[in-house]
Amino acid sequence: MMIRCLLVALGCLVSPVAAAQDSCPAIASTTMVTVSFPHLVADDVCSAGPVDRDRLPPDPRRDGAVLQSTTISQLASQAPGVPSVGLPRIASNFPTKPLLVPAWGTGAVPASAAPDVVGAFRLICTAGHVSADDPIVYPGQPGKSHLHQFYGNTQANASSTYESLRRSGDSTCENKLNRSAYWQPAMLNGKGSVVRPDFVTIYYKRLPANDPNCKRQGIACVGLPRGLRFIFGYDMLSDTAPTGSFVYTCVGENGQKALNPNSPDISTAIKGCPPDYQLEVRGQAPDCWNGIDLDSQNHRDHVAYGSYGDWGYLKCPSTHPYIIPAFTIASFYTTDASLPGWHLSSDIMPGHSMTPGSTFHADWFGAWDDETMMMWETNCINKMLNCSGGDLGNGKQMKRALDFSWKAKPRLVPAPPPN
Repeated sequence: MMIRCLLVALGCLVSPVAAAQDSCPAIASTTMVTVSFPHLVADDVCSAGPVDRDRLPPDPRRDGAVLQSTTISQLASQAPGVPSVGLPRIASNFPTKPLLVPAWGTGAVPASAAPDVVGAFRLICTAGHVSADDPIVYPGQPGKSHLHQFYGNTQANASSTYESLRRSGDSTCENKLNRSAYWQPAMLNGKGSVVRPDFVTIYYKRLPANDPNCKRQGIACVGLPRGLRFIFGYDMLSDTAPTGSFVYTCVGENGQKALNPNSPDISTAIKGCPPDYQLEVRGQAPDCWNGIDLDSQNHRDHVAYGSYGDWGYLKCPSTHPYIIPAFTIASFYTTDASLPGWHLSSDIMPGHSMTPGSTFHADWFGAWDDETMMMWETNCINKMLNCSGGDLGNGKQMKRALDFSWKAKPRLVPAPPPN
């Protein structure tokens, strides 16, 4: 669907392609450009050259502030019902082509996901650094949080912003075409060590954008806006019912033997779980977005989950009518004799002590390379393909690191003393 977006003097408010130069050049009069949807890629953009960013209107989001994004919905009279595309585009500052290889060595295109009705894009991450930082909850306050296991961007820290994530760091999620940051409470073994996950699977899925059910489930199926971030799982800020939930399962080699599936905590999942099995913890991120905010005061309210209610089909809340690619995330930890003492860093904190594993939650701060994200959204999701292993659905695949291993190396690292 084509819409008209309004650009005002002193810079472009909403066009992401005009932002291909980071932002539109200052202009003396109102200009109209045409953009397409989803992802609102402009067909006709400003071309007078780059602009001095200091001349743009103040926008604290460029420095990592939260709350409002600059939105097309602010121009509702021009383009009613169309969501924001998020922050201005920041091109990757490294050659991207060497990080794409022929899919599975042959350039084959994956099969359809049918009879499923959603397109799927999967990738594998390995464990990154461990730190008591949280750039969403405690931005600019290093060491303020409980201990986190990070993966994805290798330089994620308390001061991370969308801009810093896009401009720095390698990635433990296939390669640095995905500089997004993911983090979760560190798993502790009760003997002074952090247990690092062997690997983490991330599985994005959504209805194709042209599926008529998109308009029944909400207003439209859209892409992930740049700079979106959120938390899901147990709510550490309020100790109330979680948004989304995580479950545990004891699994054998290659996930073939499942014991105590979908347990609510570690204590339940590990009953009879042999050493050298894996403890899997799995949860699903929100699939509905309000179309306006990249973050919210509690880092949850701008996103939501669809439900079946009493109408009999999956539907987003009316307050969050845009369906985004939601991801399921699963972490796998090799067990050992210390398993009965395992707990999360967030389970035991000043003021409360919770059932081991009951406070699991995850944070995500998106920072994908635009072209790569567009590939998997266009092909895997919108063509309803069954993509795995970083396969982008167009004969290309994200090149995996040469030192990739299905086992964490090292599996245990010393837990730093609490702050």
